[in-house]
Amino acid sequence: MEPWQHSLRNSLTDPTQLASRFALDPAPLLAVAQRYPLRITPYYLALLEGPGDPLWRQCVPDPAELAADGLFSDPLNEAQLSPVPGLVHRYPDRALLLTTATCALYCRFCTRKRAIGCGDQPADFTAALSYIARTPGLHEVILSGGDPLLLDDDRLDDLLSRLRTIPHIETIRIHSRVPVVLPERITEKLAALLGRYHPLYLNTHFNHPRELTEEAAQACGRLAAAGIPLGNQSVLLRGVNDDAETLRSLFRGLLRLRVRPYYLHHGDLVAGTAHLRTTIETGLKLVAALRNTLPGMAIPQYVIDLPGGRGKVPLLPDAIKQLGATAIIRAANGDRVAIANPGQDEVARR
Repeated sequence: MEPWQHSLRNSLTDPTQLASRFALDPAPLLAVAQRYPLRITPYYLALLEGPGDPLWRQCVPDPAELAADGLFSDPLNEAQLSPVPGLVHRYPDRALLLTTATCALYCRFCTRKRAIGCGDQPADFTAALSYIARTPGLHEVILSGGDPLLLDDDRLDDLLSRLRTIPHIETIRIHSRVPVVLPERITEKLAALLGRYHPLYLNTHFNHPRELTEEAAQACGRLAAAGIPLGNQSVLLRGVNDDAETLRSLFRGLLRLRVRPYYLHHGDLVAGTAHLRTTIETGLKLVAALRNTLPGMAIPQYVIDLPGGRGKVPLLPDAIKQLGATAIIRAANGDRVAIANPGQDEVARR
């Protein structure tokens, strides 16, 4: 067993152990974890300072996750946009291949929290690869999940090699939080394996400057040394990174790791995440505060993924038609889409 697999096997999954470590009542943690599982790697557990800190809020069950918040289990309509099991085809030229149903750490704000840690890993990718091969309009495949880097090297190598036999697939992208929460997985061997399948891009997911550790820097350095362009997708999270100085420090630090800030996501309308969401107005003010204090390449696009699978839209003035309790955002096709946008007073009560 490789060291990263040993770490994964020894991750904290029992809420009573977490409660004992931090002198907490286990009952609320157990109630949430029965619905939305808990997993924290030994590495990330060591970074936690205690209840309520920005890393804690990302990974420790919160009773607010069980609140009837009027949000949706599948806000992006992925189930209806899945032509074959394990594949989401939302945009004409690219598809999302869901490689696993597990992650190294179960984020409390996950878009797919309805399924991650709650289902089985796909037995194989035959149906998905067959669909990709017979759909010539596809030019990019994005490996997501779960986390694709939890596949062992042999299985990942096999999947990438099969994708590379499809002539119309020009680029491959991997979305992974492994460099953040299980950096020991990013071995020289893995970096070399990925480097054989260029053009291949990797987007990781740092949300807070305290995640920019020496171990994470070494993991990103191995990938960059293999010629893999690195991007980062952060989620704007209440009590985690919803202030300008935190975001400024995060984005500056990412550039030091040779990781380009790519997207700052407004929180999806996912059931069980209302307590972590901010208003759109908050995000716009934060991005405005970063301008002229950071180089352009350090400022990601602030985007919202419209409900119903209508796609991502940069939150720019021409896209925003109304703000307030209900925001109106113009989709790429011109449709006006209503988004629940609770005011700061309501957000603060959650």
